[in-house]
Amino acid sequence: MPLGTAIHNIEITLGKGGQLARAAGAVAKLIAKEGKSATLKLPSGEVRLISQNCSATVGQVGNLGVTHKSLGRAGSKCWLGKRPRVRGAAMNPVDHPHGGGAGKAPIGRKKPATPWGYPALGRRSRKGKKYSANLILRRRRK
Repeated sequence: MPLGTAIHNIEITLGKGGQLARAAGAVAKLIAKEGKSATLKLPSGEVRLISQNCSATVGQVGNLGVTHKSLGRAGSKCWLGKRPRVRGAAMNPVDHPHGGGAGKAPIGRKKPATPWGYPALGRRSRKGKKYSANLILRRRRK
C-alpha cells in the first residue's frame, strides 16, 4: 500500500479482524512504513504503530451523513433498538451519584461522575502500563 492511502477496518492483531476506523465516514491514513510496522493516523487524531501484515480495507467507510439524518420521532429511535437516555440528575441517589435532592438540584460533587462513581469528564482512564502503550506515538486529542 502506498503512503498517504486512506484506509478503514484495520486489524490491530493479525487474524483478529478489523477493529479500528469502522464507524460511518471514518478513515485512517497510512503515514509511514518502517521495518515490520506501519504508522497510522487514526480518526481520533492518535498516531500509532501497527504490523504491516495486518489487513485493512482501502477507502473511507460509507454512510457519511448518518448523523445528519433526522429520525423524526421517538418511535423511529425505538425501532433501531435504542433505549431512552435518562439524565443522572433525574434519578434517585441509589441509581446515580448525581441523583436525589429537591427539585432541580446541582450535581453536589466537585466533578461529574459516571453511574459507577468514576470521574466522567476530562480524566484520562487508559492504563499507563498497558502492553500496547509503546505502540502509541501520539495520544488522541481530548
